Amino acid sequence: MIDLGGLEEAAGNAAFVMALRGRGMRDTAILRAMEQVPREPFAPPAHRAQARRDIALPLPCGASMTAPTLVAQMLALLRVEPGHRVLEIGTGSGYATALLAKLGAGAVLSLERYATLAREAAARLTAQSEVHVVQADGLAPELPDGGFDRILVHGSVDAIPPHWRAALEPGGRLVTGLIQDGRCRIATLATPEAEPDLGPPTRLAALVPGLARVL
Repeated sequence: MIDLGGLEEAAGNAAFVMALRGRGMRDTAILRAMEQVPREPFAPPAHRAQARRDIALPLPCGASMTAPTLVAQMLALLRVEPGHRVLEIGTGSGYATALLAKLGAGAVLSLERYATLAREAAARLTAQSEVHVVQADGLAPELPDGGFDRILVHGSVDAIPPHWRAALEPGGRLVTGLIQDGRCRIATLATPEAEPDLGPPTRLAALVPGLARVL
């Protein structure tokens, strides 16, 4: 018997990837990962019908899932290679975390300031043995277990903190939102000592320091 549900899901995933290609994404590894990691399970139930649209979706605690095109752009700049040790700041739903694992990261340490989001993301990612989600403040000077090949930040800052640079291995890369002249741009740090390369304007919420006390 033909699995019509499976065929429909495959067709939906293919259409989702084709839409990303239509918006300029050409990195085949990222497109393949986004086809293989459905966005729906990471979206809140009330918004799962919108999961294949290129829009941000609301999450608990006032957070949001970044729009797929922006996620793809940041991953393309990050250039994750098999075996890389990755630090992610701002777990959110865990969708980008799952993509990092699918792209071959050897280990992903994902920090989330909201206990609710960290707990729910960890539950979604239990099958990913290389992923470790913890509640922590990514802006705090003491990052756990330094020495990362890649750092991905789902938020914006006014300047790249020195401890992020210090946590990068030689030849490492960092991708974050950086506010310059009142506008947020995707910034890529190619080496710990380099000045960041700035991309086009984008929308990334400003990172908030500290741990959430209630949520």
